[in-house]
Amino acid sequence: MKKNEERSDNRKKKHTMKKNFSRMGGGGLSLEAFANAKAKNNHYNPAIIKKQREFYKNAKNVNKFKKLLKQQNQQNDHTLAQGHDKNVNETGEYKDKSERRRRKNSAFSLEELYKKQHEEKEKERTEREAVLRVKKEEREQAEARRKALREKMLKKTRRGQPVMKYRIEHLLETIQASTKNVAGSKS
Repeated sequence: MKKNEERSDNRKKKHTMKKNFSRMGGGGLSLEAFANAKAKNNHYNPAIIKKQREFYKNAKNVNKFKKLLKQQNQQNDHTLAQGHDKNVNETGEYKDKSERRRRKNSAFSLEELYKKQHEEKEKERTEREAVLRVKKEEREQAEARRKALREKMLKKTRRGQPVMKYRIEHLLETIQASTKNVAGSKS
């Protein structure tokens, strides 16, 4: 009898183990394997990889830009040196006085241009501020009107009944306004 009970117990254990095995999707990890798996850092983080890619891409673009700038500066230096040699004689004076004036005028005109642009921006800013100020005042006035109208419409008598005087005045005003609009559109 004991053998039969042991067999049935073994069968039940095997059956539950089999169920757990299929439910968990495999045998699972041993405690040691689990601890080792948690301790290992596989260094796979998509966010970090993306940042690194972006960083290298930006560095590449910056290097290209710097090379272009260097090339342009070298070309400008060559052209300026050649032009300067033509305009300056052995004593170091300009052949053309107009060349000296042109350089001063160009600096002066750049300064004037900067001032004009600055003034235009200032004017635009003041105009925007004025428009915003007017809109804000209109909004505040409309809000005050609505608040006053609301207070009147919500007034109650001592017994809790609404005061009809203000409501009737409001109705009369809306009717008059609508008749003015209708009369104005006909003529």
